Amino acid sequence: MRYAETVVDLVGGTPLVKLNKVTEGLACTVLAKVEYLNPGGSVKDRIATRMIEAAEAEGSLEPGGTIVEPTSGNTGVGLALVAQQRGYKCVFVCPDKVSVDKRNVLKAYGAEVVVCPTAVPPEDPQSYYSVSDRLVREIEGAWKPDQYSNVHGPRSHYETTGPEIWADTEGKVTHFVTGVGTGGTITGTGRYLKEQGPVRVVGADPEGSVYSGGTGRPYLVEGVGEDFWPTAYDPSVPDEIIAVSDADSFQMTRRLAREEGLLVGGSCGMAVVAALRAAKDLGPDDVVVVLLPDSGRGYLGKIFNDDWMASYGFLDSEEGGTVADVLRQKSAGLPALVHTHPTETVHDVIEIMREYGVSQLPVVGAEPPVMAGEIAGSVNERAVLDALFTGKAKMSDAVSAHMGPPLPLVGAGQSVADAREVFSTADAAVVVEDGKPVGVITRHDLLAYLALSH
Repeated sequence: MRYAETVVDLVGGTPLVKLNKVTEGLACTVLAKVEYLNPGGSVKDRIATRMIEAAEAEGSLEPGGTIVEPTSGNTGVGLALVAQQRGYKCVFVCPDKVSVDKRNVLKAYGAEVVVCPTAVPPEDPQSYYSVSDRLVREIEGAWKPDQYSNVHGPRSHYETTGPEIWADTEGKVTHFVTGVGTGGTITGTGRYLKEQGPVRVVGADPEGSVYSGGTGRPYLVEGVGEDFWPTAYDPSVPDEIIAVSDADSFQMTRRLAREEGLLVGGSCGMAVVAALRAAKDLGPDDVVVVLLPDSGRGYLGKIFNDDWMASYGFLDSEEGGTVADVLRQKSAGLPALVHTHPTETVHDVIEIMREYGVSQLPVVGAEPPVMAGEIAGSVNERAVLDALFTGKAKMSDAVSAHMGPPLPLVGAGQSVADAREVFSTADAAVVVEDGKPVGVITRHDLLAYLALSH
Protein backbone atom coordinates (compact mmCIF):
# COMPACT_ATOMS: atom_id res chain seq x y z
CA MET A 1 0.00 0.00 0.00
CA ARG A 2 1.22 3.50 -0.80
CA TYR A 3 0.35 6.26 1.65
CA ALA A 4 1.83 9.06 3.78
CA GLU A 5 2.10 8.53 7.52
CA THR A 6 0.83 12.09 8.16
CA VAL A 7 -0.10 15.07 6.02
CA VAL A 8 3.23 16.70 6.99
CA ASP A 9 5.06 14.02 4.99
CA LEU A 10 3.52 15.49 1.81
CA VAL A 11 5.38 18.82 2.08
CA GLY A 12 7.72 19.59 -0.84
CA GLY A 13 8.24 17.96 -4.21
CA THR A 14 5.99 20.53 -5.91
CA PRO A 15 5.93 20.51 -9.74
CA LEU A 16 7.10 22.97 -12.38
CA VAL A 17 4.42 24.06 -14.87
CA LYS A 18 5.21 25.89 -18.11
CA LEU A 19 3.46 29.25 -18.57
CA ASN A 20 2.11 29.59 -22.12
CA LYS A 21 -0.45 32.41 -22.53
CA VAL A 22 0.93 35.19 -20.31
CA THR A 23 4.42 34.65 -21.75
CA GLU A 24 3.38 35.26 -25.35
CA GLY A 25 6.17 36.99 -27.29
CA LEU A 26 8.99 35.79 -25.05
CA ALA A 27 11.76 33.62 -26.49
CA CYS A 28 12.74 31.90 -23.23
CA THR A 29 10.97 29.19 -21.23
CA VAL A 30 9.14 30.36 -18.09
CA LEU A 31 8.29 27.68 -15.54
CA ALA A 32 6.10 28.20 -12.47
CA LYS A 33 6.88 26.25 -9.29
CA VAL A 34 3.39 25.64 -7.93
CA GLU A 35 3.68 25.75 -4.14
CA TYR A 36 -0.06 25.66 -3.43
CA LEU A 37 0.20 21.89 -3.98
CA ASN A 38 1.80 21.62 -0.54
CA PRO A 39 -0.75 20.18 1.94
CA GLY A 40 -1.23 23.49 3.74
CA GLY A 41 -1.56 25.32 0.44
CA SER A 42 1.64 27.38 0.41
CA VAL A 43 5.43 27.49 0.30
CA LYS A 44 5.43 28.22 4.04
CA ASP A 45 4.75 24.56 4.82
CA ARG A 46 8.44 23.98 4.07
CA ILE A 47 9.79 26.05 6.95
CA ALA A 48 7.38 24.90 9.67
CA THR A 49 8.78 21.41 10.33
CA ARG A 50 12.41 22.54 10.47
CA MET A 51 11.71 25.50 12.79
CA ILE A 52 9.71 23.35 15.19
CA GLU A 53 12.21 20.47 15.19
CA ALA A 54 15.05 22.90 15.91
CA ALA A 55 13.11 24.51 18.78
CA GLU A 56 12.42 21.09 20.31
CA ALA A 57 16.09 20.16 20.07
CA GLU A 58 17.11 23.46 21.69
CA GLY A 59 14.51 23.10 24.47
CA SER A 60 12.72 26.36 23.63
CA LEU A 61 9.51 24.48 22.73
CA GLU A 62 8.45 21.90 25.28
CA PRO A 63 5.58 19.37 25.28
CA GLY A 64 2.18 21.07 25.55
CA GLY A 65 3.65 24.46 24.64
CA THR A 66 2.05 27.24 22.58
CA ILE A 67 3.38 28.52 19.25
CA VAL A 68 2.91 32.30 18.88
CA GLU A 69 3.74 33.87 15.52
CA PRO A 70 2.95 37.08 13.59
CA THR A 71 1.79 35.82 10.18
CA SER A 72 -0.22 36.85 7.13
CA GLY A 73 -1.75 33.39 7.23
CA ASN A 74 0.37 30.94 5.27
CA THR A 75 3.13 30.39 7.85
CA GLY A 76 0.42 29.89 10.42
CA VAL A 77 -1.15 27.06 8.43
CA GLY A 78 2.20 25.29 8.08
CA LEU A 79 2.91 25.65 11.78
CA ALA A 80 -0.63 24.51 12.67
CA LEU A 81 -0.24 21.34 10.59
CA VAL A 82 2.92 20.33 12.43
CA ALA A 83 1.55 21.50 15.79
CA GLN A 84 -1.47 19.18 15.40
CA GLN A 85 0.80 16.17 15.01
CA ARG A 86 2.94 17.11 18.01
CA GLY A 87 0.36 18.36 20.51
CA TYR A 88 1.04 22.12 20.53
CA LYS A 89 -1.43 25.02 20.68
CA CYS A 90 -1.15 27.93 18.23
CA VAL A 91 -1.88 31.66 18.54
CA PHE A 92 -1.36 33.66 15.34
CA VAL A 93 -1.29 37.44 15.08
CA CYS A 94 -2.38 38.89 11.71
CA PRO A 95 -2.52 42.43 10.25
CA ASP A 96 -6.09 43.49 9.44
CA LYS A 97 -5.38 43.55 5.67
CA VAL A 98 -5.25 39.73 5.78
CA SER A 99 -8.46 38.43 4.25
CA VAL A 100 -11.20 36.99 6.44
CA ASP A 101 -10.94 33.83 4.35
CA LYS A 102 -7.32 33.32 5.42
CA ARG A 103 -8.09 34.04 9.07
CA ASN A 104 -10.88 31.46 8.95
CA VAL A 105 -8.49 28.88 7.49
CA LEU A 106 -6.21 29.34 10.51
CA LYS A 107 -9.17 28.89 12.84
CA ALA A 108 -10.24 25.79 10.93
CA TYR A 109 -6.88 24.19 11.77
CA GLY A 110 -7.57 24.89 15.46
CA ALA A 111 -5.54 28.06 15.94
CA GLU A 112 -6.51 31.20 17.84
CA VAL A 113 -6.26 34.37 15.68
CA VAL A 114 -5.53 37.90 16.94
CA VAL A 115 -6.01 40.77 14.45
CA CYS A 116 -4.01 44.04 14.58
CA PRO A 117 -4.03 47.25 12.48
CA THR A 118 -1.83 47.33 9.37
CA ALA A 119 -1.20 51.08 9.24
CA VAL A 120 1.07 51.36 12.30
CA PRO A 121 4.89 51.20 12.47
CA PRO A 122 6.51 47.95 13.68
CA GLU A 123 7.46 49.50 17.04
CA ASP A 124 3.85 50.58 17.78
CA PRO A 125 2.32 48.57 20.68
CA GLN A 126 -0.61 47.69 18.37
CA SER A 127 1.54 46.32 15.52
CA TYR A 128 1.35 42.61 14.91
CA TYR A 129 5.05 42.30 15.73
CA SER A 130 4.62 44.02 19.12
CA VAL A 131 1.44 42.14 20.00
CA SER A 132 3.09 38.78 19.29
CA ASP A 133 6.02 39.73 21.56
CA ARG A 134 3.61 40.64 24.34
CA LEU A 135 1.70 37.35 24.00
CA VAL A 136 4.94 35.36 24.23
CA ARG A 137 5.65 37.09 27.55
CA GLU A 138 2.12 36.52 28.85
CA ILE A 139 1.47 32.89 27.80
CA GLU A 140 3.23 30.23 29.84
CA GLY A 141 5.25 27.83 27.69
CA ALA A 142 5.00 30.09 24.63
CA TRP A 143 7.55 29.95 21.82
CA LYS A 144 7.84 32.38 18.91
CA PRO A 145 9.40 30.86 15.75
CA ASP A 146 10.05 34.39 14.41
CA GLN A 147 10.36 33.51 10.75
CA TYR A 148 11.88 36.99 10.20
CA SER A 149 15.10 35.96 11.96
CA ASN A 150 14.95 32.16 12.23
CA VAL A 151 17.92 30.64 10.35
CA HIS A 152 15.96 27.44 9.76
CA GLY A 153 13.64 29.28 7.34
CA PRO A 154 16.30 29.96 4.70
CA ARG A 155 17.91 26.59 5.53
CA SER A 156 14.74 24.67 4.67
CA HIS A 157 14.70 26.27 1.21
CA TYR A 158 18.41 25.62 0.77
CA GLU A 159 17.80 21.95 1.55
CA THR A 160 14.54 21.41 -0.40
CA THR A 161 13.31 24.16 -2.77
CA GLY A 162 16.67 24.86 -4.41
CA PRO A 163 17.59 21.20 -5.02
CA GLU A 164 14.11 20.47 -6.41
CA ILE A 165 14.40 23.29 -8.98
CA TRP A 166 17.92 22.26 -9.97
CA ALA A 167 16.92 18.61 -10.39
CA ASP A 168 13.64 19.26 -12.23
CA THR A 169 15.32 21.60 -14.74
CA GLU A 170 18.30 19.25 -15.07
CA GLY A 171 20.53 22.16 -14.15
CA LYS A 172 19.25 24.30 -17.03
CA VAL A 173 17.66 27.01 -14.88
CA THR A 174 19.23 30.41 -15.67
CA HIS A 175 16.96 32.74 -13.67
CA PHE A 176 15.06 32.30 -10.41
CA VAL A 177 12.31 34.78 -9.51
CA THR A 178 10.39 34.92 -6.23
CA GLY A 179 8.62 37.43 -4.04
CA VAL A 180 10.54 38.72 -1.03
CA GLY A 181 8.75 38.67 2.33
CA THR A 182 10.61 37.40 5.36
CA GLY A 183 13.54 36.77 2.99
CA GLY A 184 13.81 33.03 3.63
CA THR A 185 12.71 31.73 0.22
CA ILE A 186 14.93 33.97 -1.88
CA THR A 187 17.91 33.63 0.49
CA GLY A 188 17.89 29.83 0.84
CA THR A 189 16.78 28.88 -2.68
CA GLY A 190 18.87 31.56 -4.37
CA ARG A 191 22.00 30.66 -2.42
CA TYR A 192 21.71 26.97 -3.35
CA LEU A 193 21.12 27.66 -7.05
CA LYS A 194 24.03 30.10 -7.26
CA GLU A 195 26.33 27.48 -5.77
CA GLN A 196 25.37 25.09 -8.59
CA GLY A 197 25.87 27.45 -11.53
CA PRO A 198 25.50 31.00 -12.92
CA VAL A 199 21.85 31.49 -11.95
CA ARG A 200 20.52 35.06 -11.78
CA VAL A 201 18.29 35.59 -8.72
CA VAL A 202 15.52 38.20 -9.00
CA GLY A 203 13.32 39.41 -6.14
CA ALA A 204 9.77 40.66 -6.74
CA ASP A 205 8.61 43.35 -4.31
CA PRO A 206 5.44 45.42 -3.78
CA GLU A 207 5.80 49.15 -4.48
CA GLY A 208 6.43 50.84 -1.13
CA SER A 209 8.35 47.95 0.47
CA VAL A 210 11.90 48.47 1.73
CA TYR A 211 13.48 45.83 -0.52
CA SER A 212 12.89 47.92 -3.65
CA GLY A 213 13.80 51.22 -2.00
CA GLY A 214 10.49 52.16 -0.37
CA THR A 215 9.84 53.19 3.20
CA GLY A 216 7.46 50.37 4.07
CA ARG A 217 4.29 52.29 3.22
CA PRO A 218 1.26 49.97 3.23
CA TYR A 219 0.32 48.16 0.02
CA LEU A 220 -2.50 45.73 -0.68
CA VAL A 221 -0.63 42.62 -1.85
CA GLU A 222 -0.42 40.23 1.10
CA GLY A 223 2.45 38.15 2.44
CA VAL A 224 5.35 39.88 0.69
CA GLY A 225 7.40 43.04 1.15
CA GLU A 226 8.34 44.49 4.51
CA ASP A 227 8.60 47.78 6.39
CA PHE A 228 11.84 46.67 8.09
CA TRP A 229 14.86 44.50 7.23
CA PRO A 230 14.46 40.87 8.48
CA THR A 231 17.70 39.18 9.49
CA ALA A 232 16.57 36.02 7.63
CA TYR A 233 17.15 38.01 4.42
CA ASP A 234 20.63 38.01 2.90
CA PRO A 235 20.85 41.03 0.56
CA SER A 236 23.90 39.58 -1.19
CA VAL A 237 21.85 36.77 -2.78
CA PRO A 238 19.46 38.67 -5.13
CA ASP A 239 21.02 40.21 -8.23
CA GLU A 240 18.02 42.48 -8.80
CA ILE A 241 14.82 43.58 -7.06
CA ILE A 242 11.84 44.53 -9.24
CA ALA A 243 9.05 46.64 -7.75
CA VAL A 244 5.51 45.76 -8.91
CA SER A 245 2.35 47.79 -8.28
CA ASP A 246 -0.78 46.38 -6.64
CA ALA A 247 -2.67 47.01 -9.89
CA ASP A 248 -0.23 45.00 -12.03
CA SER A 249 -0.05 42.23 -9.41
CA PHE A 250 -3.83 41.79 -9.21
CA GLN A 251 -4.36 41.99 -12.97
CA MET A 252 -1.79 39.21 -13.54
CA THR A 253 -3.26 37.13 -10.70
CA ARG A 254 -6.63 37.14 -12.45
CA ARG A 255 -4.98 36.37 -15.81
CA LEU A 256 -3.19 33.34 -14.34
CA ALA A 257 -6.54 31.88 -13.28
CA ARG A 258 -8.30 32.64 -16.58
CA GLU A 259 -5.49 31.88 -19.01
CA GLU A 260 -3.21 29.35 -17.30
CA GLY A 261 -5.62 27.52 -15.00
CA LEU A 262 -3.60 28.58 -11.94
CA LEU A 263 -5.78 29.93 -9.13
CA VAL A 264 -3.10 31.65 -7.07
CA GLY A 265 -2.68 34.56 -4.65
CA GLY A 266 -1.74 38.18 -5.30
CA SER A 267 1.93 37.72 -4.49
CA CYS A 268 2.05 35.07 -7.24
CA GLY A 269 0.77 37.57 -9.79
CA MET A 270 3.39 40.01 -8.53
CA ALA A 271 6.16 37.41 -8.98
CA VAL A 272 5.02 36.57 -12.52
CA VAL A 273 4.98 40.27 -13.52
CA ALA A 274 8.58 40.55 -12.25
CA ALA A 275 9.53 37.32 -14.06
CA LEU A 276 8.14 38.58 -17.37
CA ARG A 277 10.04 41.85 -17.00
CA ALA A 278 13.25 39.96 -16.22
CA ALA A 279 12.63 37.65 -19.19
CA LYS A 280 11.82 40.20 -21.89
CA ASP A 281 15.29 40.18 -23.50
CA LEU A 282 16.26 36.55 -22.85
CA GLY A 283 16.92 33.94 -25.53
CA PRO A 284 15.54 30.47 -26.29
CA ASP A 285 18.19 28.73 -24.18
CA ASP A 286 17.22 30.62 -21.02
CA VAL A 287 14.99 28.97 -18.41
CA VAL A 288 13.21 31.18 -15.89
CA VAL A 289 11.69 29.56 -12.80
CA VAL A 290 9.17 31.71 -10.92
CA LEU A 291 7.92 30.52 -7.54
CA LEU A 292 4.16 30.84 -6.94
CA PRO A 293 3.85 30.75 -3.15
CA ASP A 294 0.16 30.14 -2.47
CA SER A 295 -3.38 29.41 -3.64
CA GLY A 296 -6.03 31.91 -4.69
CA ARG A 297 -8.65 30.28 -2.46
CA GLY A 298 -7.72 32.66 0.36
CA TYR A 299 -8.47 35.67 -1.87
CA LEU A 300 -11.90 34.85 -3.32
CA GLY A 301 -13.41 37.75 -1.37
CA LYS A 302 -10.77 40.19 -2.62
CA ILE A 303 -8.77 39.75 -5.84
CA PHE A 304 -11.37 37.47 -7.42
CA ASN A 305 -14.31 39.59 -6.21
CA ASP A 306 -15.28 42.23 -8.80
CA ASP A 307 -16.95 44.45 -6.19
CA TRP A 308 -13.82 44.57 -4.00
CA MET A 309 -11.58 45.19 -7.00
CA ALA A 310 -13.86 47.97 -8.24
CA SER A 311 -14.03 49.68 -4.83
CA TYR A 312 -10.23 49.98 -4.81
CA GLY A 313 -10.17 51.37 -8.34
CA PHE A 314 -8.76 48.27 -10.07
CA LEU A 315 -11.80 47.68 -12.34
CA ASP A 316 -13.70 50.17 -14.51
CA SER A 317 -17.44 50.27 -15.04
CA GLU A 318 -18.77 49.79 -18.54
CA GLU A 319 -21.88 51.85 -17.82
CA GLY A 320 -21.97 55.58 -18.61
CA GLY A 321 -20.52 58.15 -16.22
CA THR A 322 -18.00 57.13 -13.58
CA VAL A 323 -16.88 58.35 -10.16
CA ALA A 324 -13.77 59.76 -11.86
CA ASP A 325 -16.08 62.05 -13.88
CA VAL A 326 -17.71 63.30 -10.66
CA LEU A 327 -14.31 63.97 -9.09
CA ARG A 328 -13.00 65.69 -12.22
CA GLN A 329 -15.97 68.10 -12.28
CA LYS A 330 -15.61 68.88 -8.57
CA SER A 331 -11.82 69.24 -8.49
CA ALA A 332 -11.30 72.54 -10.30
CA GLY A 333 -9.15 74.71 -8.03
CA LEU A 334 -8.78 72.03 -5.35
CA PRO A 335 -5.69 69.96 -4.43
CA ALA A 336 -5.86 66.33 -5.53
CA LEU A 337 -6.71 65.13 -2.02
CA VAL A 338 -7.77 67.66 0.60
CA HIS A 339 -6.82 66.03 3.91
CA THR A 340 -5.55 66.46 7.44
CA HIS A 341 -3.13 64.53 9.67
CA PRO A 342 -3.66 62.94 13.11
CA THR A 343 -1.24 65.39 14.74
CA GLU A 344 -2.89 68.56 13.38
CA THR A 345 -5.22 70.49 15.69
CA VAL A 346 -8.97 71.00 15.59
CA HIS A 347 -8.23 74.64 14.75
CA ASP A 348 -6.10 73.51 11.79
CA VAL A 349 -8.93 71.31 10.52
CA ILE A 350 -11.44 74.15 10.67
CA GLU A 351 -9.05 76.37 8.68
CA ILE A 352 -8.59 73.66 6.02
CA MET A 353 -12.36 73.17 5.70
CA ARG A 354 -12.90 76.93 5.44
CA GLU A 355 -10.11 77.46 2.90
CA TYR A 356 -11.28 74.75 0.52
CA GLY A 357 -15.01 74.86 1.20
CA VAL A 358 -15.27 71.21 2.22
CA SER A 359 -17.20 69.56 5.05
CA GLN A 360 -15.49 66.14 5.23
CA LEU A 361 -11.79 65.36 5.48
CA PRO A 362 -9.90 62.06 5.50
CA VAL A 363 -7.25 61.84 8.23
CA VAL A 364 -4.11 60.35 6.68
CA GLY A 365 -0.70 59.33 7.99
CA ALA A 366 1.34 60.62 5.04
CA GLU A 367 1.45 63.22 2.30
CA PRO A 368 -0.06 62.39 -1.13
CA PRO A 369 0.26 60.18 -3.02
CA VAL A 370 -1.36 58.33 -0.12
CA MET A 371 -1.78 54.56 0.08
CA ALA A 372 -5.18 53.15 1.07
CA GLY A 373 -3.68 51.66 4.25
CA GLU A 374 -2.52 55.11 5.41
CA ILE A 375 -6.06 56.43 5.96
CA ALA A 376 -6.39 56.59 9.74
CA GLY A 377 -9.90 58.03 10.03
CA SER A 378 -12.08 60.98 9.06
CA VAL A 379 -13.47 64.23 10.44
CA ASN A 380 -16.60 66.17 9.48
CA GLU A 381 -17.78 69.66 10.31
CA ARG A 382 -20.93 68.52 12.14
CA ALA A 383 -18.97 66.32 14.58
CA VAL A 384 -16.35 69.04 15.14
CA LEU A 385 -19.04 71.64 15.84
CA ASP A 386 -20.86 69.38 18.31
CA ALA A 387 -17.62 68.51 20.12
CA LEU A 388 -16.63 72.16 20.49
CA PHE A 389 -20.02 73.35 21.75
CA THR A 390 -20.39 70.49 24.25
CA GLY A 391 -16.88 71.03 25.59
CA LYS A 392 -15.65 67.62 24.47
CA ALA A 393 -13.05 69.26 22.25
CA LYS A 394 -10.75 72.27 22.39
CA MET A 395 -9.27 74.13 19.46
CA SER A 396 -5.79 72.98 20.51
CA ASP A 397 -6.69 69.25 20.62
CA ALA A 398 -5.08 66.87 18.14
CA VAL A 399 -7.43 65.63 15.44
CA SER A 400 -6.64 62.04 16.40
CA ALA A 401 -8.64 62.49 19.61
CA HIS A 402 -11.82 63.39 17.73
CA MET A 403 -11.73 61.63 14.37
CA GLY A 404 -14.32 59.10 13.25
CA PRO A 405 -13.83 55.91 11.24
CA PRO A 406 -12.38 56.14 7.73
CA LEU A 407 -14.75 57.21 4.96
CA PRO A 408 -16.00 54.41 2.69
CA LEU A 409 -14.06 53.76 -0.50
CA VAL A 410 -15.39 54.05 -4.02
CA GLY A 411 -13.35 53.16 -7.10
CA ALA A 412 -12.62 55.86 -9.69
CA GLY A 413 -13.85 53.53 -12.41
CA GLN A 414 -17.10 52.61 -10.69
CA SER A 415 -20.37 53.90 -12.10
CA VAL A 416 -22.29 56.87 -10.76
CA ALA A 417 -24.99 54.38 -9.71
CA ASP A 418 -22.43 52.57 -7.54
CA ALA A 419 -21.54 55.90 -5.89
CA ARG A 420 -25.21 56.56 -5.15
CA GLU A 421 -25.38 53.26 -3.25
CA VAL A 422 -22.39 54.31 -1.13
CA PHE A 423 -24.14 57.58 -0.28
CA SER A 424 -27.21 55.75 1.00
CA THR A 425 -25.25 55.20 4.23
CA ALA A 426 -22.52 57.89 4.11
CA ASP A 427 -22.17 61.61 3.41
CA ALA A 428 -18.78 61.35 1.71
CA ALA A 429 -16.45 58.75 0.18
CA VAL A 430 -12.76 58.52 -0.68
CA VAL A 431 -12.15 57.95 -4.39
CA VAL A 432 -9.51 55.27 -5.00
CA GLU A 433 -7.61 54.59 -8.23
CA ASP A 434 -5.31 51.55 -8.50
CA GLY A 435 -5.43 51.21 -4.72
CA LYS A 436 -4.41 54.83 -4.04
CA PRO A 437 -6.80 57.51 -2.69
CA VAL A 438 -7.05 60.40 -5.17
CA GLY A 439 -9.86 62.56 -3.80
CA VAL A 440 -13.10 62.86 -1.83
CA ILE A 441 -16.62 63.24 -3.18
CA THR A 442 -19.79 64.08 -1.25
CA ARG A 443 -23.50 63.62 -1.86
CA HIS A 444 -23.58 67.27 -2.94
CA ASP A 445 -20.86 66.61 -5.56
CA LEU A 446 -22.91 63.75 -7.00
CA LEU A 447 -26.01 65.92 -7.21
CA ALA A 448 -24.03 68.69 -8.93
CA TYR A 449 -22.68 66.20 -11.48
CA LEU A 450 -26.16 64.84 -12.23
CA ALA A 451 -27.55 68.36 -12.62
CA LEU A 452 -24.85 69.38 -15.11
CA SER A 453 -24.98 66.15 -17.12
CA HIS A 454 -28.72 66.33 -17.80
